[in-house]
This record gives sequence, C-alpha cells and structure tokens, in this order.
Amino acid sequence: MPEPQTLRYQLRHAHASQPGRHRLNYLTPTEFRQQHHTVPNRAVPPGVIGSKWPVRVKPPATLQTTWHRLATPVMNNDFSNLLKRHRSIRRYKPDAIDPTLIEQVCADAIAGASSSGNLNAVSIVLTRDASRKQRLYELHFEQPMVLQAPLVMTFCADWFRTRQWLRRRGARDNFDNLIGYHVAAFDAIILAQTLCLGFEARGLGICYMGTTLHSMRAIAELLELPDTCLPVTTLVVGYPDESPQRRDRLPLAALLHDETYHRPSDEEIDATYAERERLGWERYMAVPELKAKMQALGITSLAQFYTSEAKYDPDVFRTDSAALRTLLESKHFLT
Repeated sequence: MPEPQTLRYQLRHAHASQPGRHRLNYLTPTEFRQQHHTVPNRAVPPGVIGSKWPVRVKPPATLQTTWHRLATPVMNNDFSNLLKRHRSIRRYKPDAIDPTLIEQVCADAIAGASSSGNLNAVSIVLTRDASRKQRLYELHFEQPMVLQAPLVMTFCADWFRTRQWLRRRGARDNFDNLIGYHVAAFDAIILAQTLCLGFEARGLGICYMGTTLHSMRAIAELLELPDTCLPVTTLVVGYPDESPQRRDRLPLAALLHDETYHRPSDEEIDATYAERERLGWERYMAVPELKAKMQALGITSLAQFYTSEAKYDPDVFRTDSAALRTLLESKHFLT
C-alpha cells in the first residue's frame, strides 16, 4: 500500500559528486531510505508518528545540512496570499474548463479536506449541459452567472451511498437522522471550500450560491437525488470576466473569543459595524436599481436593508425554513 500523501516532505538533494546541481523531489520515508539508506539524526519531521527512520551511517554533509531545513511541510506566504486574493466572481468568460483540470482539483480537494469518520458523506453533481444550466438558472433566482460560468457544482449531503454499503455488509443502519444531516452537510461545506481554494490557486473564479437553500427540493428533483441526499450549497466556477474590489470583513476582535464567549456591549457593536455600514451602504447605493428599491421601501441603513424584502426577507426565511423541515422529514433526515 502506498504511503499517504500527508507523509510527503520536500527534500533538496545536494549530491557531493555533483556540486551545485540540485533537484526537488517529494519523498516518503520509505523512498528516502531506499535512495539514501539512512537519515540524519533529528530527521523525523514533526507530526510523523510511528514511522521507523533507521540511522546507520552519517549522510553526505551537503545532504545533512539541507535535510533539517527542508524535510518539513512547505511553509511560506503563498497560502496567505491565496486567501487574501479571494473575490466572489459574478461575471465569467465563456471559456470551457479542461475536464482534466476539474477532476484534478476535485481529487486534490477530496484528499485534503477533512471528513467526519472518513466516511466522505458528500457527493458533487457537475452541470455543464446548457439546458440543465438553464433550469438551475431559474432555480437560483435567475442570476446570470449561472448561465455565464461554464461549470455549476452542486454539493450534496449524501448518506445514501454509505447506508447502502452498511446494508450490504449486515451493519446497523444509521445517519438517517438530524445529526447525520449535520455531519454530511458540514462535510459538503468543508469540501466545497477546499475546492474553492484549489480553483482559485489555478486562476479560476468561484461564487457560492446561497439560493440553494431556498430551492433545495426542486434542485434535488432536477438532479435526481436519492433518499438521505440533499443539496446544501452550489458553486459556479469559471474564468473571471471582472476584477472586483476586495470585500471588507468584520474586525478579527469581533469574531475571535478567548476561552469564553464575549458578549459585546452596544458601544462595541457600533464600533464593530461602523466601517461595514459605511462601505456596504456606499456599495449598494452605487447600484441604481438597488438604490431606487431601497428608497421606495424607506430603507435608511444597511441593517434595515439586510432584513428587508430586498435582501433577506424574514417572512421568506420563515416560509422556506418550514419547507426545509418538511423536506428533511421526507428525505428521512428527521425521524
């Protein structure tokens, strides 16, 4: 059985017989032993538990000096910069995405995303067919990016496959319950975000479709999802045809709690949302259609906008929440 990808470390080979010539490889502990017959003292990288790293002879000096520095997970600013470059892209070029690239990003994300119990209770449905995208466009409240992007990915909380396996092996049935739904839904979200990073690292753009939650039943029917399998989020993916400004986030101090939850005072709430209210208001008022609608509704603040019928209408949320409860019952996630 091949050694796990997680045990691969970067090692620079500096061969004494070929000074100045270096090549970068990724080696597992076994591969290193086979090629070099030894490892230097203190060579076991952090986190590698239970691996046998025999030390018999001292390696060449050039190899020994580079091992300790480079036989660790590659850590640099690339990942931080990737996160900072994130934008939600809502306009896409018509260029198709190479199917091989899609499969590679999916394979990498599945391998690298955490999964509860390693049960992988998630399925991804890819939609590229124009007629099916048209139907998804309608279910996602006719947002143009669904038609523009060459790929729509629907992430499903899926216990159908696992429960079928359990039955075939004479195991007790499980996961047809609310905890099962939560576990699978969180697995799906974790995988979706990991895929986002993979696509963005390759120059593609993405946008989450929150409308999935308001059209779950219809999307499930369109995609022919079986029992204990429901869509929980959707991504549109493609090559960006816009370069939007980076969106602000709330200050770190508002989200990060030390040991116990800190209940913010009214003054802290005002300070936390001050910049958000200014920037958000300016952004929405710069859209003529939104500005006219907000004025017609008598909206005078960003907070009022967020819970108005123009954005996240509480009445719609209550109605759709009741529909979601019924759907969870019919799919046997509430028993």
